[in-house]
Amino acid sequence: MRRLEWPLHIVRRVVIGVVVVAVLMVAVPLGIRWLDDTLARCDDGVVKRGENEECVGVTDGSFHFADHLATVVKKIKEENDEVSKEAEKEPYVSVAYLTSFTLTNDDSNSEDSVRHELEGAYLAQYRHNRGDLASSPKIRLLIANTGSSSAHWRYTVNELIERKDSADKLVAVTGLGPSTVPNLEALTELSKSGLATVASTMTATNIQGISGFVRVSPTNVDEAYAAAAYLKRSTDLRTAVVVQDAATTNLYAATLGTAFTEAFPDKKTGHRLVAERMTFDSSVPGGAWKNELRYFPAQLCDTRPQVIYFAGRGRHLTNFLDSLANRSCTDHTFTVLAGDDTSNLDREQIAHAVENDVTVLFTGLAHRDMWRADPGRVSERSARYFQQGGQLDKWFPNDDRYDGQDLMAHDAVLTAAEGIRMAAIGGPDSVTGITVRRMFHQMNGPQQVAGASGFISFQNNGNPRNKAVPILSLNAQGRAELVEVSSAQGKPPEGR
Repeated sequence: MRRLEWPLHIVRRVVIGVVVVAVLMVAVPLGIRWLDDTLARCDDGVVKRGENEECVGVTDGSFHFADHLATVVKKIKEENDEVSKEAEKEPYVSVAYLTSFTLTNDDSNSEDSVRHELEGAYLAQYRHNRGDLASSPKIRLLIANTGSSSAHWRYTVNELIERKDSADKLVAVTGLGPSTVPNLEALTELSKSGLATVASTMTATNIQGISGFVRVSPTNVDEAYAAAAYLKRSTDLRTAVVVQDAATTNLYAATLGTAFTEAFPDKKTGHRLVAERMTFDSSVPGGAWKNELRYFPAQLCDTRPQVIYFAGRGRHLTNFLDSLANRSCTDHTFTVLAGDDTSNLDREQIAHAVENDVTVLFTGLAHRDMWRADPGRVSERSARYFQQGGQLDKWFPNDDRYDGQDLMAHDAVLTAAEGIRMAAIGGPDSVTGITVRRMFHQMNGPQQVAGASGFISFQNNGNPRNKAVPILSLNAQGRAELVEVSSAQGKPPEGR
């Protein structure tokens, strides 16, 4: 059979046509994507995402994600500009503070809490750059928003990873948000990229052993043991029931409830659980979890525990307390003991919680009175910045920081700053994400971090070693009062 041969000019046209089609197949989607990003652009590195068109991504302070953040973001921008201006004389690297800054009712954090976090982060940046801890290289502080419930974490994390090798010279990411599955996924990607990571309020015990990751907060196991130890040591409350959020994405609640279930029972002292765990599911659509909470008071009136250990977010706690206030057994007094997410309640919510004629205690992460109560376990120098009339009051005079979130964010950024200072012994060019994360495990003894929430050193799994845990109570003025300073695993302070 004779083979069909095409004329050369036809072959060329066919080849050119195929190439053009292939290029268009690639270029058109890219062009559409570029156009979409251009139209949805809020600022450099910040774009609109989702049904609510949240502005998410990374900024140096040129953009504030919410109006209530404007004052602190402006200060961060001014400090960043000053560092950039001095770059020829003194080198710099960048540290990011990552969390959800655009909030909805689905978030456990409040506007107050994330604003206070940024204020504490700025204080740590200032101390490292030109304050009492002045060191080189200096730090530019980037603000990274993952959106409500961290729904857009992937975009923001990709933006951060790109800034490792850019002019930003990003080496560490701090903050990282509450203990949820999306935040764990974001943390995992950041770890894989080689960046150092420091969590400020992420307490779920099963988030550990991740390369380059440390946290400055006690774990949920630490909180539960501290709570159980307080009850055994300081009160006559011997019976308890655990009320827990069963939502699979709420890693905080799952580890908190399990830890208290293991820590509280004690045959020698008679402390015992009088019923199985009572659960609700906050992930059920339409807020049906509120209806579930309405059934609990009847069951609690049957079992009549002295203590209800609440393993859920602060916003769930307020609804539970409302349900408990409508109980039939008004002659029985309940003490509710919760975890650190209670600190995310605003002052109005706290005051309302106390109105329900129930004693509410919780294990916090930090309180500015810890230093006065136990000066040997908290850095006096760091703590003084947070006292009434201190530096934060001067910078932000109209912001009442009642929740301790400023202390935790400060200590997270301070930890990253200490890692940068230690890594710079080999010269500024030696400071990378990898070298900073190696320094975390050198922060022991004289090299421990002098935190405002307690002195901080780290175990091999990234958890803090015997971190201070404050036991707090809510009062009618919408504040948390310090009851005592406990510690990891419920061990009393040394020498007591």
